[in-house]
Amino acid sequence: MGVYLVDVDAQEWFSEDTGEGGKGAIAKGLDAELARRGLPPYAYGSVPERDFGSAFEEKLSPSMQGFDALCRTQLTPAEHELIGGWSVLVPVSLNEEIRLPIGSAYTDETVIVGAPQVLALAERLAAALELPVEIPEASGNLALTFWFLEGEAEQFAAARPGRWSEDLDTAFYVSLYLRAAQHSLRQGCPMTYS
Repeated sequence: MGVYLVDVDAQEWFSEDTGEGGKGAIAKGLDAELARRGLPPYAYGSVPERDFGSAFEEKLSPSMQGFDALCRTQLTPAEHELIGGWSVLVPVSLNEEIRLPIGSAYTDETVIVGAPQVLALAERLAAALELPVEIPEASGNLALTFWFLEGEAEQFAAARPGRWSEDLDTAFYVSLYLRAAQHSLRQGCPMTYS
């Protein structure tokens, strides 16, 4: 059990079956709000079918205390809320979050933000932390989680110490949000918590 950050495929995104992870109400609400803002809809053809070879699934298990402190020192309160306060991340540029009165996995409403905006903030945090580019891409089942929690990060930190290696839990969350935003934009898929 626990909280996972996962990508969402077309079948899940447009499914009306809320018992099976269906996000149809969120998809319709997002498109209605995009239309209200004069933006094109996030259409059916935009969301890919499931590609298990490039799926994203990471577990949020380390402490977030250091990440929270880093965000407070490097970001404005609004930026801090943007990078960590969403329930759905979409590969669409949004100048402001979209709030829908639809319950999500862990909240009473759904907060949607744009991956380009989260990516920009994650890149700033990565630069502040001097995060090495060698941290693996998150692809497959828990690849990034295992890299940080199964000892590879510690081994790499011993060979390449730096600000990033002073708190590997913080480095994990910066990597997580960076890779999630990159994955969302590269694959054209939404991301959510499950």
